[in-house]
This record gives sequence, structure tokens and C-alpha cells, in this order.
Amino acid sequence: MSKLERNWQYTEQYPTETDVLVRARRVSLELGIEPVSRSVSSQLSALAVLTGARAICEIGTGVGVSGLSLLRHRPDAILTSIEIEPEYLKEARAMFAEAGIPASRARLVEGDARHIMPRLNLAAYDLVVLDADQAQLLEYFEHALGIVRPGGAILVPGALSHGRVPDPASRDEATQALRDLLAVVAESNAVTASLSPAGDGLLTVVRLDGYR
Repeated sequence: MSKLERNWQYTEQYPTETDVLVRARRVSLELGIEPVSRSVSSQLSALAVLTGARAICEIGTGVGVSGLSLLRHRPDAILTSIEIEPEYLKEARAMFAEAGIPASRARLVEGDARHIMPRLNLAAYDLVVLDADQAQLLEYFEHALGIVRPGGAILVPGALSHGRVPDPASRDEATQALRDLLAVVAESNAVTASLSPAGDGLLTVVRLDGYR
């Protein structure tokens, strides 16, 4: 095992998780959903605190692993989470209730985010998490830039797509969409971005004040 592999393994094992997060992770896997890794979960928690996030929008609720992470240390934050699969939302509601998070703080919305995001208030969110269909990422990102406040951040878990993004032989639609998004944010003067290799990659894009 190389030093980089040891570092990655240690990073994944380091964070602690609540009992509810552990259960949500297990149920996710049982339903065939790949939740964010433990290291990415801890980064979501930290970023929510660092940004002082009070209004968070998430695309792709799943069973609630990311949402629970975002609200873990932000008792005054409100999460609006959009999910197209009703079965996932049913499980997520149970997980948030078990964690003691009332429905008024975890607003779970069933539907297609491409139709819902244009109806959300502009510059109203401190954090926007895009953890849904990667093939639609550029469309989600365009909407996210409108609803995140200046100085707020857009987070994209799974940004390395299991090593496919840096592999030139990988040319599937989802991988290409990720590459296109990474190219767009790297060249944009409206944002500043960082790419972490933790988990399956976490792209953090901060909207600059001058964006219109």
C-alpha cells in the first residue's frame, strides 16, 4: 500500500459518526444508494459550521446521510432537500425524526430538481449540495449559482467518480459532465473552487461577491 493509499484509508476511518448516521448509511447501501463517505460527511458538517449556514439546499436526499451531516452541528439551520424517489424520502423522514430533527428544519420535497430549483428564491441559500444525477450536473449547477448567496458555497460530492474523471479512457455521459463542470468552474471569474480527494472527491465552489 502506498503512502497516498494509507493517507486516504486513515482519512476515511478518522471521523466519528452518530448512531443515526451509521443506520442511515446502512439503509442507503441496502437500497442500492451510495452515500457520501465518512470523510466527506465530516467535511459537510465542518463546512456547514464554517460558513455559519442557516439555509441549506440539497439536491438528492437519498436516505439522509448528507442532510444529517449538514445539520449535525447547526441546530438553527434549515435544510430544503429535493429527492425524486418517494421510497428514499420515506426512509429519510424516519432518519431525521430519529435524530430529533423536526420537519420544520428538514423540508423534504419530492420531485425533479430541474423543475423545482428555478422556483427557489435567488441568493437565499448559504450552502447548496448537488448529490444527484451526475449527467444533469451542469443544469443543477447553473440553478445553484442563482440560489446561493455571494460568499456561499456549492458542494459536489462524488466529483472524481471512482477515478473515472482523471482517466482519459472513461467517456461515459456522467463522467464527461463532471469534467465539463470542473472545467467551467476552473475558468470562471464568478467563483473560486477547490477539489478534495477525500472519499470519492468533494468539489467546493464559492460564489464571489461580483457574480451576476
